[in-house]
Amino acid sequence: MIEKVIEWSARNKFLVYLATFFAVAFGIWAVYNTPLDAIPDLSDTQVIVYTDWKGQSPDLVEDQVTYPIVSALLSAPKVKVVRGYSFFGSSFVYVIFQDGTDLYWARSRVLEYMQGLQGQLPPGVTPTLGPDATGVGWAFEYALVDKTGNHDLSQLRTLQDWHVRYWLASVPGVSEVASVGGYVKQYQVSIDPDKLLAYNLSIDKVIDAIRANNNDVGGRVGEFPGREYMVRGLGYIKSLDDIRSIAVGSKDGTPVYLRDVANVQLGPDIRRGVAELNGQGQVVGGIVIVRSGENALAVINRVKAKIAEIKKSLPPGVKLVPVYDRSDLILRSVDNLKHKLIEEMLIVSLVCIVFLFHFRSALVIIVTLPVAVLLSMISMHYVGLNSNIMSLGGIAIAIGAMVDGAIVMIENLHKHQEREPLTDSNRWRMVATAATEVGPPIFYSLLIITISFAPVLSLEGQAGRLFSPLAYTKI
Repeated sequence: MIEKVIEWSARNKFLVYLATFFAVAFGIWAVYNTPLDAIPDLSDTQVIVYTDWKGQSPDLVEDQVTYPIVSALLSAPKVKVVRGYSFFGSSFVYVIFQDGTDLYWARSRVLEYMQGLQGQLPPGVTPTLGPDATGVGWAFEYALVDKTGNHDLSQLRTLQDWHVRYWLASVPGVSEVASVGGYVKQYQVSIDPDKLLAYNLSIDKVIDAIRANNNDVGGRVGEFPGREYMVRGLGYIKSLDDIRSIAVGSKDGTPVYLRDVANVQLGPDIRRGVAELNGQGQVVGGIVIVRSGENALAVINRVKAKIAEIKKSLPPGVKLVPVYDRSDLILRSVDNLKHKLIEEMLIVSLVCIVFLFHFRSALVIIVTLPVAVLLSMISMHYVGLNSNIMSLGGIAIAIGAMVDGAIVMIENLHKHQEREPLTDSNRWRMVATAATEVGPPIFYSLLIITISFAPVLSLEGQAGRLFSPLAYTKI
């Protein structure tokens, strides 16, 4: 069969050239459309369930939130491990699925099982799923800095939470933009217990009054000749004075306002950490998380383009400073392997020229290697592999075997030339004869080398995710 393929190719050179041209064009397209990253994604298929229950102790969170969620998710299909962690006021449940499970299928299964927990969790407790990202999704980080002193950490955090974060979250491929550092602004009500006792009020009554007064109410439509008036009550709190003016009770027919029993002020939420930049003081930062399966390099480039637009809208004195950019690591990793591939092809071609003293023979190597690499990129694109240091390393390993096959075929052709001078009339006949003699042995020897890498594909867990890209591209 191999002989027939070689003979047909020698007789139909134009079709071979045409097929090679389209294959090369397709390979170039695949190069620009295959996702790029520095390393393979070694993380498990994982879904995080986060539950917030403010003010509750870890043991109560464990008993009433974490344990019911873990118990429900243990029976979900393809679940390998369920781990629950309870903290003060919060619960984290990590659901790890079997290798090869689609992330979005896993998320939908978790949502289905969470529906069965309705009524089993404490009132007001609502579990939420974490972002659809993996452990290598942390791809870009920035800081908001104001060296003029016009904006404090509270104002910078407000700018991050209500403006910058939403601008970047709209970028295609971004799963989440997490905020770090600064102060989260709060409207704080500090109640004086002695004044509550003097007015015979309870804390619950004060809380209910604040909650009831921070609301809009709807009315009916008032009809007048030729027109209608929609009646509604505007009650949302807009300032500290609005809070201070809330009536929380009465004393001898005189209303008691919140300012009479409490001190109302703006203040920061409790912090569990800080963000600091280069030893120059605290800043507000944001972490851009890339969605699972996305082209990390393309997403980072889109984020940079969006940041260039955002900078025009920032308040005077505020600067958005990138502090972590994985695109540099990705490009350096790919460029390093690219240079090694080019060096390998040049060295092999130089060796062929020196020992065979024939440039056209070396041209076979020069043409074969890049064409084979482009064909591999087509396979990578459709298998779903991204270009990283391991997958491109597999191509570098394979080049050695491909070179050996080409050199053997060229040397056999030179042996035929020694016995019979090469002319225009017998050129392609001699090429076909020489290639037919060594073509099958070369093919089956390369096939044996290829099969030797097949056991790598049987690896599981992190080892499989690390070395499988190398084995795929080598094969």
